[in-house]
Amino acid sequence: MSTEINIKQFFENEERKGLLRFSTAGSVDDGKSTLIGRLLHDSKSIYEDLLASLKAYAGSSEIDLAHLTDGLKAEREQGITIDVAYRYFSTPKRKFIIADTPGHEQYTRNMATGASTADLAVVLIDARNGVIIQSKRHSFISSLLGIPHMVVAVNKMDLVGYAESRFDEIKKDFTDFSARLGIRDLHFIPVSALKGDNVVEKGDNMPWYKGAPLLEYLENVHIASDRNLIDLRFPVQYVLRPDLSFRGYCGQVSSGVIKKGDKVKILPSGKETRVKSIVSFDGELGYAFAPQSVTVVLEDEIDISRGDMIVHPHNIPHINRHLEGMVVWMGQEPLAVGHEYLIKHTTRHVRAKIDEIRYKVDVNTLHRIPSGQLALNEIGRVVFTCRQPIYHDPYIKNRSTGNFIVIDLVTNSTVGAGMILDREPSDKLPVNITTETSRQSKRARFASDITPEEREKKYAQKPATIWLTGLVSSGKREIAQILEKKIFDNGGICVVLDGSRLRAGISSGLDFSNIDTAEHLRRAAEICRLLNDSGLIVICSFVSPSKSVRAQIADIIGEEKYCEILVDSSLEWCASRDETDLYKKAKAGEIDFLAGVSFPYEKSESAKLAVNPEKSSFEDCANKIFNSLR
Repeated sequence: MSTEINIKQFFENEERKGLLRFSTAGSVDDGKSTLIGRLLHDSKSIYEDLLASLKAYAGSSEIDLAHLTDGLKAEREQGITIDVAYRYFSTPKRKFIIADTPGHEQYTRNMATGASTADLAVVLIDARNGVIIQSKRHSFISSLLGIPHMVVAVNKMDLVGYAESRFDEIKKDFTDFSARLGIRDLHFIPVSALKGDNVVEKGDNMPWYKGAPLLEYLENVHIASDRNLIDLRFPVQYVLRPDLSFRGYCGQVSSGVIKKGDKVKILPSGKETRVKSIVSFDGELGYAFAPQSVTVVLEDEIDISRGDMIVHPHNIPHINRHLEGMVVWMGQEPLAVGHEYLIKHTTRHVRAKIDEIRYKVDVNTLHRIPSGQLALNEIGRVVFTCRQPIYHDPYIKNRSTGNFIVIDLVTNSTVGAGMILDREPSDKLPVNITTETSRQSKRARFASDITPEEREKKYAQKPATIWLTGLVSSGKREIAQILEKKIFDNGGICVVLDGSRLRAGISSGLDFSNIDTAEHLRRAAEICRLLNDSGLIVICSFVSPSKSVRAQIADIIGEEKYCEILVDSSLEWCASRDETDLYKKAKAGEIDFLAGVSFPYEKSESAKLAVNPEKSSFEDCANKIFNSLR
């Protein structure tokens, strides 16, 4: 009975221990595998049968601790780590999962894979060689992957006479280099993996080092605050419907905390409800947090499927089709602009096209190199457009919703891994699109057998686009409607286009991000050009907050037909008459894209005319524009 209690107590204690995932990285022959072998051996974490097999493999020689992790035959023959080797061990204070990652440049993708889930990185530096290119390479990749803690283990101190001066020199060199990487927590430990100094026990050879040995540091490093427990992100993986009385949504809490009774919002529908219960293998829970896997039951029946996300109503992720990220390329065929791939982000699979490769990084020097493609093991900054919006956070803020993998559409193999940057894509229309559009416009403008002159004579008017720009609720729509009636009553033929009408149809698949807004306005400009070519007058009512995009619109329509009118109402006046509550929602952080609140509205400096309905009536403003046109 006593034995049963002891065993039960043992397992309960093991379950309560925290888990630390860490990776090792460094150059070939820096001693990563030996260091891990020493950790396992001296902490008595090697099974007897494995130890016996190593002794049999070594024969009369002393066992090589590196063989504890270098499991492939090729690794033992070449004396290098090729694949990622994972090892598990435990001490009375903490459980550990180690990823022994390869140091050779040829296996950069393996190193990135092994370090991607790590809480801490151990970068080894050979005390004889100091900080070399490979040390910088792996430190850069570790910082790129957002690993919050880094330990620099200066190994092989026994080969430099355990000299404190050599340790200080390497520490200074690495500190100077790492200042460019933004590493949050950096720690240095001098060790001898072969002899065991400062690995598990301090030893007697470096009395000048006053810090803790490596294992003690790993046991005590604080990682609880690294978890994102603020932003609730629950991607739905599976809808559980065992019978008609139960409907639950299964998945893993990516970040944040979800509680019974919480008010939640469902993306992309935007529907709101409350959490009825949270179910796990152990029964109902009062709350769940990352990275627990649970089933969430909601109070209302809402159409939810795999790939949707449950969040708190006032804390939603970015929702965008256009993304920019750092990509580690793992495919044999290079990543090239214009190619289409499958993006796996949380539980969603979305097709995406590569729009641009801004640059690739020389990870040895951190220099940025212009490039049109990424080859195997290269890292670069990539812009891409998804066919459907994804719900994401910047990787630096939330590793779970900020990462993605790239899948080849033909082979279905993983060819890349990426980290989303905390940056909005450019609000300018891509140069190639604008240039090509203008070129096509000029070719197609006079394709009809009816000349523009004949149309002008027939309709007794000169075609033009009157582009009203101003803040939301500035009065653009009201002025446009009055102006349309005046032109019509005076024998003119005209049509009104406004943002909401286009978004209900032609632009229904676009969101309100900068780049989607630019595309929305490009489509409007193309429609205006076609209507003008048909001899009609077009009155447009669009916020169009960016000067650069308005300049491109003028180029598409043609400067001779484009007439820009600024509806110059103040932000306070617009907010006071806003019936949609957009201004209130933007100020509360519920929506991300509203000109004048979320980002600046750039007033027109090239407008033909400015009107202000705040100081005069809509009728007066329309008359002013009409008289100016006549």
